[in-house]
Amino acid sequence: MLEYLPLCDSLGVFALIDPANAAHTDPIGNVVLMLAVILIAAKLGGHAAARCGQPAVLGELLAGVVIGNLYLAGVSWFEPLKSDATIDMLARLGVLILLFEVGLESTVAQMLRVGASSFFVATLGVLTPFALGWGVGAWLLPEESGYVHAFIGATLTATSVGITARVLRDLGRLQSNEARIILGAAVIDDVMGLVILAVVSGIITAAASGAEASLADSGWILAKAVVFLVGALTLGVWLSPHLFRAYAKLSGPGLLLSAGLAFCFALSWLAGWIGLAPIVGAFAAGLILEDHHSMPFAESGHRSLADWIHPLSSMLVPIFFVLMGARTELRAFQDPALLILAGVLCVAAVAGKQACSLGIVGGGIDRLSVGIGMVPRGEVGLIFANMGAALQLDGKPVVSGAVFSAVVIMVIVTTFITPPALKWSLARGAARRTS
Repeated sequence: MLEYLPLCDSLGVFALIDPANAAHTDPIGNVVLMLAVILIAAKLGGHAAARCGQPAVLGELLAGVVIGNLYLAGVSWFEPLKSDATIDMLARLGVLILLFEVGLESTVAQMLRVGASSFFVATLGVLTPFALGWGVGAWLLPEESGYVHAFIGATLTATSVGITARVLRDLGRLQSNEARIILGAAVIDDVMGLVILAVVSGIITAAASGAEASLADSGWILAKAVVFLVGALTLGVWLSPHLFRAYAKLSGPGLLLSAGLAFCFALSWLAGWIGLAPIVGAFAAGLILEDHHSMPFAESGHRSLADWIHPLSSMLVPIFFVLMGARTELRAFQDPALLILAGVLCVAAVAGKQACSLGIVGGGIDRLSVGIGMVPRGEVGLIFANMGAALQLDGKPVVSGAVFSAVVIMVIVTTFITPPALKWSLARGAARRTS
């Protein structure tokens, strides 16, 4: 006799099954169903955002917010998705692939060639938001520890180079002086932000283990981050071409993809092994692997590494964004204090990046456009917030659900306002120069 029973404890959707065979249900069925829901929601959300002239990542994030809060309308089918261990692991893998892909868009040589303006803009664009975020946390969350305040500050340091680059390309302004400064500063900003994240995470991890984090400990963590990045980039640039040429002599399909992923995962593991965030290693791997690494494979008819990675990232990266959106509790915003926190974080996020335009050296540059171009937090801000939610201190997450929701709203707002604001600012600057 057939009857309606829960398919399994890990999924809230009900299915028509035979109770006698319920115990033999393959758990992969629940996972693939959740993946189907996530991918469809991500693509629908991304399409809707693109039709509105917004980045696809914003639509994916909002799609996750909708799925994660359907329980407010009495639909609880998707609640287990938020805590499923397999989905969470796939999302974490998506983060590594994302940072690897972002790193592939730049090279070590490009970072070394950026001018003084990009460096000073990036420095102010990290230090100012960090100080403002720390201050906001200390002001509105005085009961929380300094670790929480530091992590809020670290989250505000992020800049989504992908979102700004897409806007500049769509506007045909990638070759402008403002674009060069923004993109160069955004790359440096990412590296500085990742170093700060590594330092803050390391201090919290030490505190969670019962050790007292001293100034010397902080300096040691910072030294490890710098040594890893400089060492990995220096040694990797020299060693990786030899490794890839040797790998290209093997036979079989997908050699370039497997070589690139192995390199990415190896550096991610090494970063984690020495106490840094694995995403630091993934980003460094992307910076190291330049186009010439693909040449031995291209001779055998292989596509570029970026071409191989793109389909993989198209599947895994949206899982991260949808999951982050799903974990945003809209009900938490019934609390006026949380609404105030989200609003003040948005103001600090925008003001902190506007201050970075003071680092521009020389004249003839539209400072307002540079500041606006550094505003979107996008996927990088979400990665930082997610790491804070994963770290435990005194048995509870460093970044609570309420603070995480406030940070996600900040990410949404800064991502949403940047495209129209940057378009207006660049048009204003062009009109001023021609008048």
